[in-house]
Amino acid sequence: MSEETKQEQQEAKEEKGEAVEEVFAEEPQAEEVLEEQQESDELSQLEEKLNESENRYLRLRADFDNFRRRINVENESKEKYRAQGLITELLPALDNFERALNIEADNEQTKQLLQGMEMVHRSLVEALKKEGVEPIEAVGQEFDPHMHQAVMQVEDENYDSNIVVEEFQKGYKLKDRVIRPSMVKVSQ
Repeated sequence: MSEETKQEQQEAKEEKGEAVEEVFAEEPQAEEVLEEQQESDELSQLEEKLNESENRYLRLRADFDNFRRRINVENESKEKYRAQGLITELLPALDNFERALNIEADNEQTKQLLQGMEMVHRSLVEALKKEGVEPIEAVGQEFDPHMHQAVMQVEDENYDSNIVVEEFQKGYKLKDRVIRPSMVKVSQ
């Protein structure tokens, strides 16, 4: 081999060595890129978990707020209508008082008895009013199925159609809730 060929081979080896060194020099950069990608993937997974946890927390908080509001509404309702059971039990007694007060007094003793019953009746009605009980207006009013219970229908020229003509049993409301609807006769 000639001297020139040897020198060319030597130069080729050096070029190959430089190329190999460049590849090996680039390899650590590739490792760094891989590490950065892995860190980026881990970071994005952690961010996803954080977002998921935040969403779960917000949903739980909203559920708790809704639960608290629902409990407050139920407690207010219980307080508002706490006397409903007692009032429902007292209404038949009130009806009986009103029936008894409608009798004709023919002697002084009966008149005095009726006066005493009227005082008790008035006291009972006042106590019910303080609790928020009101009688439902019926006669002359338009029939409302939420407030009235029609037990009869009659044709009456003095009344328009669907008007309450007569009340058989008084109805009562406790604040805004109907405790007992009025039993009525309605015109056709």
